[in-house]
Amino acid sequence: MTPNEVAASSNYLIRFDALSQYGTARCFPCSHCGQVDLDGLSSQDKREYLYARAMIGLEFAYPVLVCCAGAF
Repeated sequence: MTPNEVAASSNYLIRFDALSQYGTARCFPCSHCGQVDLDGLSSQDKREYLYARAMIGLEFAYPVLVCCAGAF
């Protein structure tokens, strides 16, 4: 999901930053308290979200809640 697609669907993101310089961050729309609606994600995004959660501390840092209202 691109940043513009995410911003259009939610005012908040949960962001998993990569621990490696070669990795990429993963962002997902969420509620104001960081809850992701798994049923609202595409199959690919759901797999990426669950993978990022499982790999916290190995490939990804602890997630950060980001307010993106009006950012894009």
